[in-house]
Amino acid sequence: MKTLYAAVVVLVCCASAALAKPRPADMAFVNGRIHTVDASDTVVQAVALRDGRIVYVGDDVGAKALIGRKTRTFDLKGRMVLPGLIDGHMHPQSGGLRELSCNLRYEPLTVPQFQAKIQACLDAEPGAGPDDWLTVINWYEQAMQPEGTVLSHADLDGLKTTRPIMVRSSFGHSNLTNRRGLDIAGITRDTPDPKDGLIRRDANGAPTGRFEDAAQALISQHVPPPDAATHLKATRIALKMMRAQGITSFLDAYTDIETLTAYGEVMQEGELTARGHFGVLIDSGTDFDAGKAVAEVVRQKQTYERVAKGTEPGLRVHTAKLFLDGVVAAPSLTGVMLAPYFEPHFETVGTATTPHWRPGKSRGPQPYFSDAQLQDTLIRLADAGLDAHMHADGDGAVRQALDAVAALRAARPQSPVRPAIAHAELVDLADYSRFGELNALPVLSFQWGKPGPDTVDSVRDYLGPARHALFEPSGLLEIYGARLVFGSDWPVDTLNEWLALQIAVTRRAVGAEAQKYPGRLGVDPGLSLTQAIRAMTINAAYSLHQEREVGSIEVGKMADLIVIDRDLFAIPPEEISGTKVLLTLVGGQVVYQAGDL
Repeated sequence: MKTLYAAVVVLVCCASAALAKPRPADMAFVNGRIHTVDASDTVVQAVALRDGRIVYVGDDVGAKALIGRKTRTFDLKGRMVLPGLIDGHMHPQSGGLRELSCNLRYEPLTVPQFQAKIQACLDAEPGAGPDDWLTVINWYEQAMQPEGTVLSHADLDGLKTTRPIMVRSSFGHSNLTNRRGLDIAGITRDTPDPKDGLIRRDANGAPTGRFEDAAQALISQHVPPPDAATHLKATRIALKMMRAQGITSFLDAYTDIETLTAYGEVMQEGELTARGHFGVLIDSGTDFDAGKAVAEVVRQKQTYERVAKGTEPGLRVHTAKLFLDGVVAAPSLTGVMLAPYFEPHFETVGTATTPHWRPGKSRGPQPYFSDAQLQDTLIRLADAGLDAHMHADGDGAVRQALDAVAALRAARPQSPVRPAIAHAELVDLADYSRFGELNALPVLSFQWGKPGPDTVDSVRDYLGPARHALFEPSGLLEIYGARLVFGSDWPVDTLNEWLALQIAVTRRAVGAEAQKYPGRLGVDPGLSLTQAIRAMTINAAYSLHQEREVGSIEVGKMADLIVIDRDLFAIPPEEISGTKVLLTLVGGQVVYQAGDL
């Protein structure tokens, strides 16, 4: 009997030991600098993954206990691991499509250089017909040389072609066409400006060929849209570029049905390599109906949202995009302002004529939504469980957005929605603290916070010295309690998350641009490296209601991780932009690898 009892005890003990021993990890990373971005910004040596989720975060000893015969183990040799980057505002489909177009690549150009590059694109398509549009993209309008150069259709009319041409500004808020394009579109001096748009005109009232904001559609509606195959190709290009940057989740801040269809097809084919979130445009047209607009967002959500299996990436439609204004930079000056833009006044002293910049009369256009329309729309979106993502560039538009969020919070105090205000390049001092108080999320493009043509030449004089000193207020908003979110706004700029991270900290230009624009931008203190990283990971996850699943390296979360080639905290800030991603994981699956780890 004693022998039988002893045998039972041994069996029970062995079974308990077997149950206590954890199943080996699928993948483990050891001997690294793993910045978890948890609440304490803990740094550890190792992390282990199983079934697409994180099962261990700690030291090497603990991780090695989870390594079995089939565990794929990476010796990081001191390399840095971060949560996968989350881009909270970008336009990836547009970015992919632009890679297929005649591309000016954001270069500062003289008029002859501008013309030569477009002529080269025309010459490269000898089989194009006289009615085939040439679309030109990534025109850095604010950096045309010499400073202050403003183009018209005449600068395109001299090219050797009879084809219509549309040139799109990199900012996405203006385009330029030639005389042939004006004729096809039927644009004359009698064509009225559409709501929320401007047809630029010369001193005699004739159209110059430049169109701002909603007026761009007067030209673009005549350009044949890309077909389904082109959209699918653009989606694959965008995903490829994102995973090489370490982007594992993103918000497409202005989507359309063609984009949603293409991403759905890529997901169905098992080729989706980032978690997609999409914002459906609500346009403030002349016959605006908030109820119908919100219903259409709900319809697209029901039609195109795709829930993923397990930890695989899926597609979520939970956001509505609203434009409240344009851009504050010249020559557009379509940002809505609280106080007027400055204007040049010329005073003659002896024989010298020098411009003196003083407040003018223009505060930019009327806001694209009335206050009542905007507040009604945000409340209806909240009732439908949808977030508002508002483009607001000037301080007047930012004030309107914050007022609308305040009305939403008062009307629906229990609503879990997380409204966002994108860009916020200029914020009035009285409004800094309101972001945190209202839980309104500023979504900022950190790469703009440096001296350059778009932040000095095209805005300094028009804003005046006091406002320009506070331009791009990322650090100030953080000081006043805002939860900052990063959004690259690609393809407004080239896709370079690491350049943006560097500028968030230094607020200085890089490369050749630094020679012309030395020093820091304005008086803003910038961000610490830790603050900037949080904006690109856990804060961006919060903006997408995903902070419990991604955005930090913690047990139980999905295994969206990246390995980079340097410890960002051990190098001078000026070297951050050179960072290379070595490995990108989404749900524990390797979607990008450069070199041999």
